[in-house]
Amino acid sequence: MPLDLVTVPCLSDNYAFVLHDAETGATAVIDVPEAAPIAAALDERGWTLSEVWLTHHHADHIQGLDALLEGRTARVLGAKADAHRLPPLDLELADGDTFDFAGREVHVMDVSGHTVGHIALYLPEDRIAFTADSLMALGCGRVFEGTMAQMWESLSKLAKLPPETTICSGHEYTEANGRFAITIEPGNAALKSRIEAIAEARAKGEPTVPSRLSLELATNPFLRANDAPVRENLGMVDAPAAEVFAEIRRRKDTF
Repeated sequence: MPLDLVTVPCLSDNYAFVLHDAETGATAVIDVPEAAPIAAALDERGWTLSEVWLTHHHADHIQGLDALLEGRTARVLGAKADAHRLPPLDLELADGDTFDFAGREVHVMDVSGHTVGHIALYLPEDRIAFTADSLMALGCGRVFEGTMAQMWESLSKLAKLPPETTICSGHEYTEANGRFAITIEPGNAALKSRIEAIAEARAKGEPTVPSRLSLELATNPFLRANDAPVRENLGMVDAPAAEVFAEIRRRKDTF
């Protein structure tokens, strides 16, 4: 049976995710921006929390953990490299590690750049990746701690996942990301269509997260540093891809 995946809006523009296996009852929460909406999502479905997976140390991804765990017992997993600034971990994870969730392998990927020690969690059987603030819907996280080259390497790693992978990212930034993306690739018909679909979804109060990797590959400028129209528009036809990415990220930072 496929896993149940629930997107939980938190704070003003964050997302947490709940992953549930109906056969075993195993339930994981990925990132905890705040406790109340996540607890409500669990309670209304009658699911018992068994695990919490943390992607990185920023407060808007972990600050609700203590409140969520009040009256609950759950295993907490996060990056070994980030353990000194995460809540206490029951399992410390590193790039290339795997662990079991409901009889499925979960693959750990280091996707440093936004922070050093940021991880993504990928379930190959279900084609789901939790990327938080690394690869985002029509964007990527700001490079706060790592380097531009490091972030490009992380995004390139995620881009190699199967195109049908569901990308569960951490924020509702997609509409603003679209306004920037069209300045990088104004002739991209798929991007124009996506921007229209995003506007319709947001007008209805619907989330634009998660998204499909295939859609990100076709429209997300941060994955398209090797694309000829992007390079031509930036005047960087012969530049290394990492430099093209860095220029796109710098432009977004001041957009």
